[in-house]
Amino acid sequence: MSTPEHAFAPRADLNLAPHAAPVDDVAHEQVDGIGPTGRTRRHIPDPPPLLHHGPAKILAVCNQKGGVGKTTTTINLGAALAEYGRRVLLVDFDPQGALSVGLGVHPHQLETTIYNVIMENDTAVPDVIRKTMVDDMDLLPSNIDLSAAEIQLVSEVGREHTLVRTLRPVIDHYDYVLVDCQPSLGLLTVNALAAADGVLIPLECEFFSLRGVALLIDTIEKVKERLNPKLNITGILATMYDPRTLHSREVMARVVEAFGDIVFDAVINRTVRFPETTVAGEPITRWAPRSSGANAYRALAREVIAR
Repeated sequence: MSTPEHAFAPRADLNLAPHAAPVDDVAHEQVDGIGPTGRTRRHIPDPPPLLHHGPAKILAVCNQKGGVGKTTTTINLGAALAEYGRRVLLVDFDPQGALSVGLGVHPHQLETTIYNVIMENDTAVPDVIRKTMVDDMDLLPSNIDLSAAEIQLVSEVGREHTLVRTLRPVIDHYDYVLVDCQPSLGLLTVNALAAADGVLIPLECEFFSLRGVALLIDTIEKVKERLNPKLNITGILATMYDPRTLHSREVMARVVEAFGDIVFDAVINRTVRFPETTVAGEPITRWAPRSSGANAYRALAREVIAR
């Protein structure tokens, strides 16, 4: 699905003036069941318990623009899926190691990471996986060493399928594998897309974020055509939404207009809770379990399971 550039052109009456109404960090019911997307909220019940685990569905959390909530979404969606009885593996596939830091791991103190699994035949993926503070949620950590892999893999045969070969031994142990991609469309991101069953695209409700989505979708289509026929867009997640501003609402309307039902009903509002969770090294579902942010990620988890 190629999205034309003109689909993201701003309307002439675009107004960036913020509204003065404060937004509390509590969940509010929308009038007549209409959510922030402008659509009637679809009721998605809690998923039934699983009788057995695996094989995992691999989701790449991807957007080449930085600061849109990829790492926050990976951590909190993983924790919410675990709350619903799913076994989850989080894969830190960004040399910056933000996912590892967000779970309380110090990347520079790690002796082995996903880099060692990729580049060394004598390092097995189960030996590198670490438990997190969330039951049934594990982490495959990363650090700056991974940046060397992008260069070293260039000369390798089948370099785009390195990650899927790495994950193959543990796929049957998990229900979901969430891959936190780096903010670029380089070889590491292509590896994640080649391994994935679906792509989850966090999209900041800001105009410049919209403009980059067409390039990302073009890359997804090329990977689907040339490397991974089963790849699809699982959904687009609106993040950092601020209902006080006309700009956020305008961008939200454009996203829904352009992508329709691909856009999740769940929307992640701006809240001070997310920076707090990064410092605490915990998901928001543990740090502030009754907050609107925690409830939003639980709603997202239900949608992901339903899709």
